Amino acid sequence: MSNYLDELNDVQRAAVTTTEGPVLVIAGPGSGKTRVLTYRIAHLLQQGVAPWEILTLTFTNKAAREMKERIEKVVGVRAQQLWAGTFHSIFARILRAEATKIGFPASFSIYDTDDTMSVLRAIIKEMSLDTNVYNASAIRSRISLAKSNLISPKAYRENADMMQQDRAAKRPYIVDIYEKYIARCQRSGAMDFDDLLFQLYRLFRDNPEQVVEKYQKKFRYLHVDEFQDTNFLQYAILRRLVKYPGSPENVFVVGDDAQSIYAFRGATIDNILDFEKDYPQLKTFKLEQNYRSTHHIVSAANEVISFNRRQLNKTIWTDKEDRHKIKLLRCVTDDEEGRRVADLILEQKHRYHLPNNDIAILYRTNAQSRKFEEHLRRLNLPYRVFGGTSFYQRKEVKDFVAYLRLAVNPLDEEALRRVINYPTRGISDATVDKLSALAGGSNTTMWEAMPDPRLEVTDRARKSLAQFRHLVSDWQKRATSEPASRLAAEILRKSGLFDALKSDTSPEGISRLENVNAVLDAVSEFADNQLETTASDADRSLAAYLQTITLLTDADEKGDLNDHITLMSVHSAKGLEYKSIFVTGLEENLFPSFMSMEDPNGLDEERRLFYVAITRAKEFLTISYAQNRYRFGNMRTSEPSRFLDEIGGQHYELLGGIGSGRGPAAQQQQANVPSRASVSGNFTNPRVRAITKPATPLPVPEGFKVSPVEDIVPGVTVLHLKFGEGQVTSVEGPKDNKVAAIRFKNDEMPERRIVLKFAKLQVMNL
Repeated sequence: MSNYLDELNDVQRAAVTTTEGPVLVIAGPGSGKTRVLTYRIAHLLQQGVAPWEILTLTFTNKAAREMKERIEKVVGVRAQQLWAGTFHSIFARILRAEATKIGFPASFSIYDTDDTMSVLRAIIKEMSLDTNVYNASAIRSRISLAKSNLISPKAYRENADMMQQDRAAKRPYIVDIYEKYIARCQRSGAMDFDDLLFQLYRLFRDNPEQVVEKYQKKFRYLHVDEFQDTNFLQYAILRRLVKYPGSPENVFVVGDDAQSIYAFRGATIDNILDFEKDYPQLKTFKLEQNYRSTHHIVSAANEVISFNRRQLNKTIWTDKEDRHKIKLLRCVTDDEEGRRVADLILEQKHRYHLPNNDIAILYRTNAQSRKFEEHLRRLNLPYRVFGGTSFYQRKEVKDFVAYLRLAVNPLDEEALRRVINYPTRGISDATVDKLSALAGGSNTTMWEAMPDPRLEVTDRARKSLAQFRHLVSDWQKRATSEPASRLAAEILRKSGLFDALKSDTSPEGISRLENVNAVLDAVSEFADNQLETTASDADRSLAAYLQTITLLTDADEKGDLNDHITLMSVHSAKGLEYKSIFVTGLEENLFPSFMSMEDPNGLDEERRLFYVAITRAKEFLTISYAQNRYRFGNMRTSEPSRFLDEIGGQHYELLGGIGSGRGPAAQQQQANVPSRASVSGNFTNPRVRAITKPATPLPVPEGFKVSPVEDIVPGVTVLHLKFGEGQVTSVEGPKDNKVAAIRFKNDEMPERRIVLKFAKLQVMNL
């Protein structure tokens, strides 16, 4: 293919043909960055550069593989000789050749996450440390953070801030664990993923002439994809290869500061923002034409990201025709959000003939997937949870559900085996094996064999078994009489599962805790819905809940698994694109996350995350939020995300909540975007119009008295101090969170939906 340059626009072509010196390509979403990077490498090869003189670093093996395939179409089989791969794979290749210089064998092992966790658990056990305090996952994250910032065990011990943080967290021995872990890996001839960077830097630092000069001369041209995702250590290694006396500084980096979303993994946006400071001769090219999305989507993305404080200025544009505005779905509850999203997907499939694999649902936390999974199953729509397992198949969810199953049926041996020593309570695998053997020999269950005096175990193990049995027996006695939500909350706490998960403050640990809290939410919602039902045999017990989810999780998958709707977190969606995207849960403290509220940098990253989410959409973009959401077992009022107000109202088509979207009355709502003032009354943004004009509160009438919630039923006339007199048209939702649809006489809104427990209404015609 000799005309490859003809496929590029002017800016792309200029970037590809600028072969000498440092180059930064700022690539907006959908702007063809992969094409620019691959054609740049192909162009070098066409100019006579040897393939082994070109180093290209990516973040995924898939990206490296696709890059080589594209280059091969241009230059032929020479592309196979390129050094192209992930940071870890390329650095491992160099270490294989040079490892003996830093005391490792050339055939060193590479530990995966499970291997690392196993070594850390062994060290923690040997040091007789409390495993609830010294959680192996949290320790691994802490050590990973240290390595990513080039902090050795010695430097860690000398770092007053890190040592103080550990003491404040009541984990002062992390540095000792780190020291022992490094020594054990060295003794075993093993490196973990972080070591592939950490030890390479050590190799370069300690062998400047033997090693560094060798690779500086070998790699005449360096390329880095997704440069905004590099961390401190990755950039430090790059500088070793590029910055040296007489260097031509042939480094070509491609990235987008607006898509820097991995700070929790150690990525630093400063690498791309400050790149020019390190390379004053830098040539910068901005890829601003978006070939993926329509005008409304691109404009919304530009407006949102403009609120960030530090950024590389660019304006993304598109010439793709607009056919649809961004749909904004306002829901009263998170359950309604799940139902309405599923219904809208079905509507899109029928109206626009979209295949399932053109549709994706994005959320901020993995725990949110539960509602969408349930409602997609209701409509027999095939789906797959990307970047993780289905909600009810996640380990922490299965652990919690196993405890709930034991409370209902302690003879359930699979559940018993799963949690009898999790969290650890002094019941070893050997004890479990003896218990299982005794039960089998006595033709009884493990539960019944626990108090058997013939069980040959230590006094400590016998005591632990007795305590565990007493705990489960107490839950069993209350399982038929106590509300499921209350008992489930107690099981989570008294089992030790909550404390074990809470002690892990890594992003993964926080996600696991959110998932078990989502189970609590599901139990509470199930109980509330059962209380509201009119069926004579309504059952709100724990056993009834477990039966419901067992039928749900054991259901056969419907449809072609190759054509499925994708569910994933926004982080997992980076680099992907779909014809129709649903970005859900746009509420304060959820998206943006509550953890970002105190930190302007954190809030900027949340905004970049939202930018990434909406720019995944090619043609259809739907954004949803719920005014009330189950959190930690209770229904809580939510405030719409500030990000919604950062998009101009001309880009939105508003869809209301329960009962909306039907007839001309609903269509009148679609002209404007809701500001948070329309829900909470405490936020306005001059760039965006609110749905309604602020209503002037009425003077309190003499004798005004708030009526009980149960008196508010369809057909009655009510008085509201803000909106005046109106008629109730419908009432929906569980007992404690009923939502009334009311038509007020003098209100410009055709119908309002109000959560009754927060409303002050007087029934007028009783």
